[in-house]
Amino acid sequence: MLSVSFQGEHGAYSESAALRYFKVRIKTVSLKTFADVLRSTDDKKTDYSILPIENSIEGGVGESYDLLYHTPLNAIGEIYHRIEHCLIGLSKIDEIDTIYSHPQALGQCRQFIQKYNWKSIPTYDTAGSVKLIKKMNKNNVCCIASETAAKIFDLPVIKYCIADHSNNYTRFLILSKSQSHKTGNDKTSIIFSTLHKPGALYKIIKIFHDQNINLTKIESRPKKCNVGEYNFYVDFDGHINEQRIKTIIDDITKNTIFLKIIGSYPTAKLM
Repeated sequence: MLSVSFQGEHGAYSESAALRYFKVRIKTVSLKTFADVLRSTDDKKTDYSILPIENSIEGGVGESYDLLYHTPLNAIGEIYHRIEHCLIGLSKIDEIDTIYSHPQALGQCRQFIQKYNWKSIPTYDTAGSVKLIKKMNKNNVCCIASETAAKIFDLPVIKYCIADHSNNYTRFLILSKSQSHKTGNDKTSIIFSTLHKPGALYKIIKIFHDQNINLTKIESRPKKCNVGEYNFYVDFDGHINEQRIKTIIDDITKNTIFLKIIGSYPTAKLM
């Protein structure tokens, strides 16, 4: 049976996304941190890892991008998973003054939380926040997590669908020590950095433009060692085993001081 590591407690959105992606019976392995998740697959303790990359409301997950810079694993798949946040707890809304959840979930429900003027306390995981408030057993606290997590920890849902926007999706990457095969409908993810001078990034963008390659995402992350300098994370259409993509990579390499291929994988549809 395939094993997949994910961050958080059972009932986390990452686990649900993994179950949807593989569509076969898998063993899900709960771990505390994103770094632990990737390390388990790198050490061959699990076959795959799943990592949240970006959310349609809150944007990119910075920690995940930073880990992709260092991990030797390859991205071999992606999935968009619909996030349906629930308010979970032991009391009624008017008795609550404090809410717990992962920072991303708190941000995705920011307007709802502000409406009630609750104190927000970040936790390491949405499902973990359910486990926490069950242990606390207090009427003034609640949390944000999935209905699945509420069922696992046997706590009632106070209110459904509390995110600020109903169109709430998180994109996850599937990572492995292997690589994916070309399907004809693929996406490639890379990381690169350029010289800190005018026009450096423009030269890279122009390479894609001249070859008529569609960029689907570009995001910058600050370098940890040099203030004011950035790594660029780019997704674009095509597979690294296509000759035209190999040519582009060669051209980009000549104009960068660092380049890493995160992986090529089938492009997911928004379900």
